[in-house]
Amino acid sequence: MKSHSIASGKLKGSLIGGICLLLVLLVGCAENTNGDGKETISVMANVHTPQVATDSSVLDQIEEKAGVELDITWVPDETYDDKMNTVIATQSYPRAMFVKNSDSYTTMKDSLTDEVYWEIGPYLDDYENLSNLDPVVLNNTAVNGKIFALYRETPLSRWGIMYRKDWAENLGIDEPQTTEDLYEMFRAFTEEDPDGNGQDDTFGVAVNSDLVYGGFKFVSSYFGTPNNWGEKDGELVPEFMFPEYIETMDFFKKLRDAGYVNKDFPVTSKTNQTEMLTSGKAGAIVGCLCNAAGFQENLQIAHPDGKLDVQNRISTPDGEPGTWSTAGYGSVMLIPKASNETEEEVREVLSLFDKLMDPEIYNALVYGIEEEHYKLVDGNAKRLEGEEVDASFEKEVRPLLGLAIGGDTTIDALQPHFANNLDEKQYNQTLDNNNILIHDPTVALNSETYGEKGMYLQQIIDDATIQYILGEIDINGFESAVEKWRAEGGDQITEEYNEGYQNIQ
Repeated sequence: MKSHSIASGKLKGSLIGGICLLLVLLVGCAENTNGDGKETISVMANVHTPQVATDSSVLDQIEEKAGVELDITWVPDETYDDKMNTVIATQSYPRAMFVKNSDSYTTMKDSLTDEVYWEIGPYLDDYENLSNLDPVVLNNTAVNGKIFALYRETPLSRWGIMYRKDWAENLGIDEPQTTEDLYEMFRAFTEEDPDGNGQDDTFGVAVNSDLVYGGFKFVSSYFGTPNNWGEKDGELVPEFMFPEYIETMDFFKKLRDAGYVNKDFPVTSKTNQTEMLTSGKAGAIVGCLCNAAGFQENLQIAHPDGKLDVQNRISTPDGEPGTWSTAGYGSVMLIPKASNETEEEVREVLSLFDKLMDPEIYNALVYGIEEEHYKLVDGNAKRLEGEEVDASFEKEVRPLLGLAIGGDTTIDALQPHFANNLDEKQYNQTLDNNNILIHDPTVALNSETYGEKGMYLQQIIDDATIQYILGEIDINGFESAVEKWRAEGGDQITEEYNEGYQNIQ
């Protein structure tokens, strides 16, 4: 029995329409094989599109190549966590269950035991494609050293600086390589009339209030600051207890005192930060390189000659380039024991996802069918255009990415065709970031105290960091905030992380 159901409160075979308020339990096959003798495997995955085709030539092709029948329950992303909790509470597990993102996975890590889910780490080397998964990312998904999850890859680091190339050319500024180069660029963008309009109406770099994604943490990597936690004398210590963190605060204080950064950054939103760049006021943003092409397109609405460039490798004059790393995964797939009682059944599920990592099948998951959804241009996949193609892609192809495991660095798949040189450059620099990563050593560790107090304690440090940059406190005031962090639970977090850290060394 072939089944691609939609958990939307409607009859099987309908399309997701609008916001789905009701969920139906997964309807699986009574047997694990169909009339053709093919294995039938039930899967629950999240979907980001408002509609999913019930009769998909793309999915039919994938099933044919993989030699299986898929019984898929597609659940709208916005209600996925609720659906997953219902499945767990009622023990109505599919054979393969996705967790929609790394945040949702982190919250359920405490419940991940080998009594409920299969530990799959020992099996992965038996599969040609699964064995190519990045051991660093697998370790980031681990619980107490055990691997329960297959992961869908996200870039470990997409960060870099996006800056006005035309301004730099006007002023004779080369591509920045060091933090000193950055400072000089920001100074020149503020003081030397880079747009040549004779007005004092530009400044160096736009930053927003988010110390992680708004600019501060990106630059802290350039100074060599650890990623959340670092090692000193064999012990884990929080990043703000390292001198490089203080150097980053000094850098931002110097920028603000000189007027090279927006002075109101503590209350600046991401939207306002972006508008500062695209309106022609700010000369740079430090953030996700993936936004560069879109920023340039918006910039050229008001400034047709405006050009952006990107740079991912920045260091101190005597240091090495670095960029902080995420966990490297988005959604993950778990194999419940309640629906897979034997090792043979586990291997059937693993075999399915090993096949989905075959380049030919993975290309179909990502791009669809050649000459129907994309064509090859210089060996790369270029989306076909047109309303009919777009509608087909949204219903038949885009949802299937929810089944993908691995990604660009683990699968020799087609690469996208780039519309412009900037998009290609940011893509290549994002890949290059994998060579200069600064990892967070606590990603695979648990701290009960952090779960209870982590956000509150981090706010103590965030507030003190901003106050230091604004000149409201000095280094003694910042150290007092660190002592408050320690006294109110920080030392306990440090102890718990170090206990787990020593156990996995």
